[in-house]
Parts: sequence; C-alpha cells; structure tokens
Amino acid sequence: MPRRTGATLVEQTVIMAVLGVLAALAFRGVRTLLDTMAVSAAAREVRDVFASAREHAVASGVRTAVQIQPSPALLTAHAGSDTIAERSVGQLYGVTLHSSRDSMAYSPSGLGYGAANLRIVLVRHASAETVTVSRLGRVR
Repeated sequence: MPRRTGATLVEQTVIMAVLGVLAALAFRGVRTLLDTMAVSAAAREVRDVFASAREHAVASGVRTAVQIQPSPALLTAHAGSDTIAERSVGQLYGVTLHSSRDSMAYSPSGLGYGAANLRIVLVRHASAETVTVSRLGRVR
C-alpha cells in the first residue's frame, strides 16, 4: 500500500482555526498601536500650533490667540484678522478633542492670557493623550 503524504481535511481545518484566532489577536494589537500613534501625532500637532502662536506673539509684539473648535477638532491660531496656523486634527488623525476652554491667548511677552490653565484631551478609541497649556504659556 502506498504511503500518503500531506494533511487530512480535519488537520487543515484545525490549522485554519488556529491561524484565524492568531490573526484576530494580532489585528487587535495593531489597531491599538495605530490608535496610539494617531493620538500622539495629533498631540504633537496641537503643541506645534500653540508653539507657533507663542512665537508669533513674541516676534511681532501682537497678542495672538488659539481658538479651539471641538466639533470638527480644529485649532486656529490668529493675530487680529491674520491666520497664523490652522490644523484639523480630527480630519487628519481621526481623533476627537475635548478642551477646558475654547481659546488661549498669548501676550507679546509670551505669557498666557487668562486666569487658568488650558487642558486639551485627544481621544481615538481606547487611546488618549492630554496636552496642558499653563498660565505662563508653557505647553506640556
């Protein structure tokens, strides 16, 4: 009787089931990693908008403000009627944005205008990151 090589249908089914479970676990880990990367990149964009607004205020000697619109997750830095920077982190990174205030202004000395710190929370699925702007104008 000739000897058969290969796998039976039952063995192939078991292998496919195991590979399916491993793929599902790997996909979940990859999704979490992608969410974390998107939130980190969006937080970097937020910090950049505040840094450019502060730089502009110091360089030009004009009060510069950053307006935060949570619904489209949009940040706009402007001095008077001039727009310095605009970033739609919601559209670019798929994050939602929650903030403790709707705007933050920098005086020509680079200090924050207002009485309280500003806290911005960026969220995408299970990943979240907080950006804090102090009264002194520092961004962390």
